[in-house]
Amino acid sequence: MDLPRPELALVPLPRRLSTRAGRFRLDDTTRLRVTPGAGPAAALLRTLLAPATGLPLPTAADGTFVLALDPALTGLGDEGYGLTVSPQGVLLRAARPAGLLRGVQTVRQLLPYEALSGRPVRGVPWELPAVEITDVPRYAWRGSMLDVARHFQPVSYLRRYVDLMALHKLNVFHLHLTDDQGWRMPVTAYPRLTEVGGARAESMAGPAGSDRFDGVPHGGSYTRAELRDLVAYAAERGVSVLPEIGLPGHVRAALAAHPELGTDPGRRLGVWTHWGVCENVLGTDDHVLDFFRTVLDEVMDVFPAPYVHIGGDECPTVEWERSAAARARAAREGLPDPRALHPWFIARMSEHLVGAGRRPVVWAENGVTLPLECTVMSWREPGHAHAAARRGHEVVHADHRATYFDYPRGPGPGEPPGQPGGIVDLRAVYDVHLTPPAPVDASRVLGAQGQLWTEFVPTGAHVEYLTYPRLCALAERVWDGTSGWRDFTSRLAGHRARLDALDVPHADPPAPVPTLHTPNFTPPTLPHPRKPCRKDSR
Repeated sequence: MDLPRPELALVPLPRRLSTRAGRFRLDDTTRLRVTPGAGPAAALLRTLLAPATGLPLPTAADGTFVLALDPALTGLGDEGYGLTVSPQGVLLRAARPAGLLRGVQTVRQLLPYEALSGRPVRGVPWELPAVEITDVPRYAWRGSMLDVARHFQPVSYLRRYVDLMALHKLNVFHLHLTDDQGWRMPVTAYPRLTEVGGARAESMAGPAGSDRFDGVPHGGSYTRAELRDLVAYAAERGVSVLPEIGLPGHVRAALAAHPELGTDPGRRLGVWTHWGVCENVLGTDDHVLDFFRTVLDEVMDVFPAPYVHIGGDECPTVEWERSAAARARAAREGLPDPRALHPWFIARMSEHLVGAGRRPVVWAENGVTLPLECTVMSWREPGHAHAAARRGHEVVHADHRATYFDYPRGPGPGEPPGQPGGIVDLRAVYDVHLTPPAPVDASRVLGAQGQLWTEFVPTGAHVEYLTYPRLCALAERVWDGTSGWRDFTSRLAGHRARLDALDVPHADPPAPVPTLHTPNFTPPTLPHPRKPCRKDSR
């Protein structure tokens, strides 16, 4: 199949792009002219182009490829850039360093598709088409979430995940570090969280609600040094790492390590081997609050991002209703009943983060009133995001029917195991609903992100098959997203060649994908359910 010229297959599409006559060739004689502050972007350009092209791209005062940081270009904002390519040279300009990093990714996409290969490529002229681009993102929050609690991924893979995000100009890597089935975040004050909570005996192998187990132990955790290196690696590519420590539900792994944190301190629990929603929750005594304040302090020490995610979703209240201590706590706090301990707990942790100069992020739940300082991540219904915006919250769209990549990409027995309950195909992702009805609420919509929960996703190749090209569609929508579905799919046909060069299994399922469902189970091809299935089977 003949591929479109690279400039006609950019994903996401720049805000304004004009093509011109001629081309600029990069070769062994090409030199970079780097103005003050543009050094990191020049270093990234060299790093990204070296594997395939072998070009050294040294710095010189008379270089014809110019990278310039100019704070006077205020119209470009924090992440916008201007790119001019002519036969005589290249000029990449931005007001802020992040803008230059976005422009570097566009330069990378303008080159022949083979330029993205991780291996040397011979016989290809490394030419840039003459273009004039002015590009500014529509949304400030353009994210992707990876659950490493259900199935651990080594930090080497997380760096690859960041690279793929950066190619698509995504800027928030949401790292889901803790859950019922595993605790991956190192906490120096409480080493048992990873020593005990980081390993489970086996996993549920069948569909939601079954009692089949694979009998395979699973575990893993990160070191502080690994996570700090990941943060630095991501920052070099313009990506911020958002850590998530889930509470007061989805904490079974923490309770396995520290029973004293639960509503029944004398009970001994193991790391959960089921998927779904576990009824075990944190207790509400002061020592539990202090414990998690210490955890969050260590999280903030490792992750400098302005936002910290504290979960807050799917918190059953049955244990609080049975607990005399929880009932007494609710009474002391003037709460109507133990169920109100859910937003109360979130508020206590939010206060701690705000006091440290951070912004708490929580999953939106029905009927839970959150402090206005919380950024709301809405996953159940777009209406919840709109309601939160009207209340004054910052909002990130994460609608499960459009951004949950653990749902199958399509029907059929060839599709790898996925969450039961529906299909999230490429068009569903592209059609993600972002604009609230009232214009005043739109200013509070930060953007959107994709989610990949990993109950049925044990390998990096499986992660990428489920993520791409669906994340391409989301990246398109949150960057500009105004060109229309037909134009996007036309460009995606060429962009898939870049995914091929990067060895991303975007077309066919990677082989072999471990079978985690019962042998004859096929995900149902039902309409999207009225109630979400992601967290029904998480």
